[in-house]
Amino acid sequence: MNFLKSGLQTVLGSQEPGTLPSGAETVERLVERVSSSTLLEDRRDACRALKALSKKFRVEVGAQGMPVLLQVMEMDRADAEIIGYCLDTLCHVTSPEQFDEEADNPAITVNIGEQFTEMFIKTSDNVGLVLNCLEEYDFRVRWSSIKLLTSLLANRPKEIQEIVLVSPMGVSKLMDLLIDSREVIRNDALLLLFKLTKGNANIQKIVAFENAFDRLFDVIKEEGCTDGGIIVEDCLLLMLNLLKNNPSNQQFFKEGSYIQRLAPMFVIPPEQEEVGMTPQKVSNLLCMLQIVRSLVSPINSQHVISSCQKAMRSSGLLEGLCNILMGSGISPDILTETISTVAEVIRGDINNQEYFNSVLAPSNPPRPALIVLLMSMVNEKQPLPLRTAVLYCFQSFLYKNEPGQNALIQTLLPTTAQVSSLTSGQLLLGGLFSTDPLSNWFSAVTLSHALLENPTQKEQLLRVLLATLGVNTPVPLLQQCTQLLQQASSKFQSKVALLMLLSIWLSHCQMAVKTFLSLSGSVAYLIAQISANEHDDNEYLIQGLCAFLMGICIQFNDSSVPGSKREDLCQLLIKRIGLETFGTKLGEVSKHESYSRSAKHPQITIHSSSDLLLDYEFCKLFKALESIITKTVNGYGNGTENITELTLSQEASGLVGQYKDIIRDQDSRLQQLQERLKQMEIESTQLKAQLDQAQNTNSQLSDQNILLKAQLQAASDLQKTQQHQSPFHLLSTQGENTSHQQMEALEAQLAAVTLQNQEHQSRAGYYETENQRLRNELEILKQRTNEAETSAQESKTDLENLRKDQEDLMELMTDQENKIRMYRKQLKSLGCKVDDDSDDEDEDIQLQNGLTVDGNIGLQQ
Repeated sequence: MNFLKSGLQTVLGSQEPGTLPSGAETVERLVERVSSSTLLEDRRDACRALKALSKKFRVEVGAQGMPVLLQVMEMDRADAEIIGYCLDTLCHVTSPEQFDEEADNPAITVNIGEQFTEMFIKTSDNVGLVLNCLEEYDFRVRWSSIKLLTSLLANRPKEIQEIVLVSPMGVSKLMDLLIDSREVIRNDALLLLFKLTKGNANIQKIVAFENAFDRLFDVIKEEGCTDGGIIVEDCLLLMLNLLKNNPSNQQFFKEGSYIQRLAPMFVIPPEQEEVGMTPQKVSNLLCMLQIVRSLVSPINSQHVISSCQKAMRSSGLLEGLCNILMGSGISPDILTETISTVAEVIRGDINNQEYFNSVLAPSNPPRPALIVLLMSMVNEKQPLPLRTAVLYCFQSFLYKNEPGQNALIQTLLPTTAQVSSLTSGQLLLGGLFSTDPLSNWFSAVTLSHALLENPTQKEQLLRVLLATLGVNTPVPLLQQCTQLLQQASSKFQSKVALLMLLSIWLSHCQMAVKTFLSLSGSVAYLIAQISANEHDDNEYLIQGLCAFLMGICIQFNDSSVPGSKREDLCQLLIKRIGLETFGTKLGEVSKHESYSRSAKHPQITIHSSSDLLLDYEFCKLFKALESIITKTVNGYGNGTENITELTLSQEASGLVGQYKDIIRDQDSRLQQLQERLKQMEIESTQLKAQLDQAQNTNSQLSDQNILLKAQLQAASDLQKTQQHQSPFHLLSTQGENTSHQQMEALEAQLAAVTLQNQEHQSRAGYYETENQRLRNELEILKQRTNEAETSAQESKTDLENLRKDQEDLMELMTDQENKIRMYRKQLKSLGCKVDDDSDDEDEDIQLQNGLTVDGNIGLQQ
């Protein structure tokens, strides 16, 4: 502290006895000294003093000294020491954290660093000055620049991202930090790049094309791969930033064979399975699993998902995941995330699904991995996250996997063969009728996924018979589910699960609807639930699900069950409930909070077991059928018309609606393609500009290279001349030393320029390759856009033709109605009695004199 006081006295000059300047006065004098001193040493001393005061007097230093410090950074950039002081001072001023030294300062506000950051970035060139400092190899300058940029990003991330994006070679300068031999620089650069790439797709693409994946994998290898420390985790997190929700980088990652480099990292040595993993390795593995999931997430484009799934199978990555899944000593977090990762790697890919179906658990005797997972799902003692992950994995196994669906239903059907091993069907039925509501829910949802888009298995499932205690004859599964639903003792989650299962089972399957309507009390239960007046969120959901199931029974009714035909059920709804009440109860499903949560993603996101209510695929079915059911029921509720008939105009209106939906979807797809086309054109322009800039830089470096070689040759010639012509030995030695030093300096400078030249040539190659790829994608997108426009035009033409046909049909019906009225008048004029029933065109008209009018309006004696 005494040293600091003496230093300040040296800089500020002596003070009058008994007086001590305030902090603001001290800062003011130091700022004046920086701006007015002509000697570099004086300015350097003043900047050193400002740095020492910048924590305690942050407001004063920031308000008075920021312009002067920026001026010094621009004018004295050749002096690394003074630049380091300026950068450190600005870093303290803009820091988002509060220092201990300023705790007693009343002028400090919570967001003071954010306010100074806003002042700093008002002139975007200020950020450019800091980026330029990254080119300085001096440790103090480069490290301080990284810390300042990190503080600026923490306070104003979006603004800094935009400035860096438009800064010439700004991202390239940051990427060069990853190859710095000093670990402190490299490690802090990783954190800086992580913050810089967060939420900005354009910066993510540029960083990826700047060879980021190669450099990150190199760092991971240097640090010991998954056995490495926190640096490996930082590299993986940055990699995840670059891949998540970024289709371009995902495709680049796949095409660059980086999946093949990722696969060996999932191999766990047997000795680690025995002793367990360190907490850091657990974190590293979790990050790697998230990287894999970012490539095959269901929200990605199907093209990216399919290509990555294929690469993961061929590279052995899927095999490595299955080995972790079936391994021993795996932590619950790793096991749960691995199950979810396997789910997305096999989802919708029949080859990966077949491979996973062949995986055996290391038990005695060996059991299929699917059976072991199902055992965990229906076991109420297992943790909830693990059970939900297994559900997601089994759903993904059944997704678009008709052979897998068929095999599951086959394990439920009656057979004469002796079954010695536990089957998936037995486990699901055991869970469906257990006393654990969660097991009921998991089993019902899993079973429903075996029926999705598979009408054949819906009919096959009607053959499933259950042997129950106290009953000699087996009970059909559908009957048992219906009876369990009607029991008052059934839990809320169990009822929700059974209603979802029945809805999926009966939809698009007339035979299942017929069987359900034939069961005693099935319709009465649904009517009683829909007409109930309980005011509770749970009851609202039950009532809405019952209304949906009732609507399915109407929509897919073949009218073969006496008393439960389509018109009978509609009349029952109208009399007992009312159309308006039915519509309100049906709408309760989509209003429930679990609907919006479950409809977002195939994997359920929950906080507690009570959140397990609706399933993703059920929500899709409800969304597809809700409006159709509403139209059907309302159409039957008109009152006067015969509800068994639909007029041609109604059918035509339905076709018009379908065409409108098709055109709307095509217009939406066309708009997406056009937006993607514009985005890729912008990317192509940016890459072309970067390529031109890299080529210009490369040309400049080549010129410097030639010049340095000439200087090196001249220095070498001078040295030889001095050795041969110097008359004095002393002078010869001094000249030789000077020449030797010059040669060493020139050789070092030449090596640096050559290395830089090679890097720029490499970057130019990357830019050229990526530019060509984007040009190819542009051509493909233009072709798709043209095809979409042609298809949309054809659909619009079909719609116009359909509308014209509908108009012609309406004209014909009008003419027919006019003719009928004319014939009625003629009959009346002949003395025939005609009933006044013009709405029913097919009903015979009874005449007084025994005359009848047939369908052709002809008179018969």
